[in-house]
Amino acid sequence: MQRNMTRGSIAGNLFLFAGPFLVSSFLQTFYGLADLFITGQFNGTASISGVSIGSQVMHMLTVVIVGFSVGPTVMIARAVGARKENTLGSLIGNTVSLFAVFAAAVTVLLLIFTNPIMQALSTPAEAMRETRRYMIICFLGIPFITAYNVASAIFRGLGDTKSPMKFVAAAGIINVGLDILLIGPAGMGAAGAALATVLSQAVSDILAINSLRRISSAVPDRKDFGFRKETLSEILRIGVPVAMQEGFIQISFLVITAIANSRGVEVSAAVGVVEKVISFLFLVPSAMMSTVSAVAAQNAGAGRHDRSRQALFYSILFCCIYGACVFTLCQLISEQIVSLFIHSDPLAVALGGQYLRSYSLDTLFAGIQFCFSGFFSAYGKAFYSFVHNIISILAVRIPGAYLASLYYPDTLYPMGLAAPMGSLLSSVICVIFYLHGRKYWHFSPDENVPRGGMSDKK
Repeated sequence: MQRNMTRGSIAGNLFLFAGPFLVSSFLQTFYGLADLFITGQFNGTASISGVSIGSQVMHMLTVVIVGFSVGPTVMIARAVGARKENTLGSLIGNTVSLFAVFAAAVTVLLLIFTNPIMQALSTPAEAMRETRRYMIICFLGIPFITAYNVASAIFRGLGDTKSPMKFVAAAGIINVGLDILLIGPAGMGAAGAALATVLSQAVSDILAINSLRRISSAVPDRKDFGFRKETLSEILRIGVPVAMQEGFIQISFLVITAIANSRGVEVSAAVGVVEKVISFLFLVPSAMMSTVSAVAAQNAGAGRHDRSRQALFYSILFCCIYGACVFTLCQLISEQIVSLFIHSDPLAVALGGQYLRSYSLDTLFAGIQFCFSGFFSAYGKAFYSFVHNIISILAVRIPGAYLASLYYPDTLYPMGLAAPMGSLLSSVICVIFYLHGRKYWHFSPDENVPRGGMSDKK
């Protein structure tokens, strides 16, 4: 179902778009949480650590794919906003071809470098076998993960987030059932968790492709699958900076994980569980980023820049309220949250509680910079997002985590502050970029945005 978001209440459009997308994101993240939870019910610390380390690598890859797919989402949304539906087939065909090549290349590279990746992450010796099995199976499933996220990106560009929600809901039910079967009675451990995730993702792909085929304007002809230089360059110009931004953020998380892994299996398990919890808590900021990029892009395509700005400000307000609530809750029950995933190690639970209590502050600051990133992407200024994240990572996140680990070896609380302080710096830089680039998004409602989403008009 195609949705026009250039009319009606901005707040209403935001929540109608973000609601189903948030549910979809929750269910997709639920795969990893279910893997970790059910593994913890049947296996020990080594298997938990293996799943948590392997799933962090897969989470990194997934967010990079999602970031990369912002390119086609924005391009399709602009076409819808400008009422150029006749270009959708070409956009979608080029997108499918580009991501097919991407998925094949990434799958081969990751299978080749599985062992070096585990060594780089300082994987504990006890968790090596389980981590390797989890990674290899998930790497083989990369084409399925890519296909689902590309289909979802296309639907978002069309203004439809309800269809992906239905697909991933069906896959989520299958995933939990397979987890219980493969990890429990079958005794496959981390390998069973990985296989359940890949098979359930394949189900969502089949449903998504069948649904897309019913949208006549979105069905590409055979000739549309060829590579068009102009279309691909625009997709890459928007998508690559966002993908690199997300990739570097996740690399910083993996560096922090490596620092934690070097301190022993208890710290490794604690940090791995908290990273999973945080990825769940970040669903709302992530959903708002994608929502802002789609809503602002449609309105930019229609020349409604006033509505684009309203979408940004409403989203930031909502994320700040959400972040404050999450932070308060985590101050009260952090150990109880961690203990849902770790039963047999009180030390790991205590360490995880410390880490979550400080890390949860990031849900507030990250929401601000996520919304700005979505807005910048809608106007073809994704490079802004790349710059502020690189500065944040190199200046605060990684050195902050390292120094905290060095000077506070008996607690994880200071280490958990590195991420929110990095996001705070990113938020400040985003405000500066927004004010500096206001000529791009401060037009009167009757002015159109040219190709690329920018204009030199003042």
